[in-house]
Amino acid sequence: MCAFCQHALEQNVADEREDAVILSRTCFAVSTAVLALYFCSSLKTQELATAVKPVMELQTQTSGPIAKPAPNTAASEDHVWHVDLTPYLWFAGAHGTVGARGRNVSIHATPGDLLSHLDIGLMGAAEARYKHFLLAGDILWIRLSDSKALPFPALSAISADARVGEFVWTSKVAYRVVDHKIKADANVGVRYWHLGQKLSFNPSLLGISFNGSQNWADIVIGGRVQLPLGEKTVVDLLGDVGGWGAAAQLDYQFAALVAYKISSRWKLGAGYRYLFIDYRTGPAVFNMVTAGPALGATYTFK
Repeated sequence: MCAFCQHALEQNVADEREDAVILSRTCFAVSTAVLALYFCSSLKTQELATAVKPVMELQTQTSGPIAKPAPNTAASEDHVWHVDLTPYLWFAGAHGTVGARGRNVSIHATPGDLLSHLDIGLMGAAEARYKHFLLAGDILWIRLSDSKALPFPALSAISADARVGEFVWTSKVAYRVVDHKIKADANVGVRYWHLGQKLSFNPSLLGISFNGSQNWADIVIGGRVQLPLGEKTVVDLLGDVGGWGAAAQLDYQFAALVAYKISSRWKLGAGYRYLFIDYRTGPAVFNMVTAGPALGATYTFK
């Protein structure tokens, strides 16, 4: 081989070695870059997973499925009407003075006496409340009767029938001045009275039978306090007073009641009620105390 050819061959071998070195260096750089990128991306993915995991666990613990905020039931209930209906029985006795045309008669009747002559009766109370405002009503209607034989032949009558009816309606508007565990109401209203009497003689040949009535209304002011005695028991103290000579001379009542809640709708109550009236107009006098124990049940509509 000539010297020129040998030199050319050696030159080609040197060039190939240099190209191989360059290629190997390039491959090493590319591999290093790929490994670096892979390592950085792995670190980023791990950091992201670490950051997201507590958030996902918190959402899983708190949402369940997605939890909705609970409505404010106390606020919603305060913006609706609350209505209570209370039928009751009042086992009352009565004593006082009744007069007409200048003649007065004292009366004393026990609860048993009144029940034995009771023909019909209706007793009940109702209350509607919206926020701090209240409307209240109370009704008392009874009719009594009795029949007696007469030992007076000169009257041309052998018996006499007497019927007495009493209707008392109280209607009030109130405002709740204290509304916490202890509740206190101030109220004003009207109490309407109707008294009816009928006396019949059998036979009534002389025409001496009698039929009359009195009607009046008194403005009354008062209040009520409710005291809790536990989760299910409440004591009610209430009273009012009126009259002052405008219609009756004096008209007042007070009561103390204990109510026990037996369900979400029903309460049972018991207590004592005292009602006094002193009405005098012309020849008519009605001065009477009606008092005794009372039992009732309250149903709540809302």
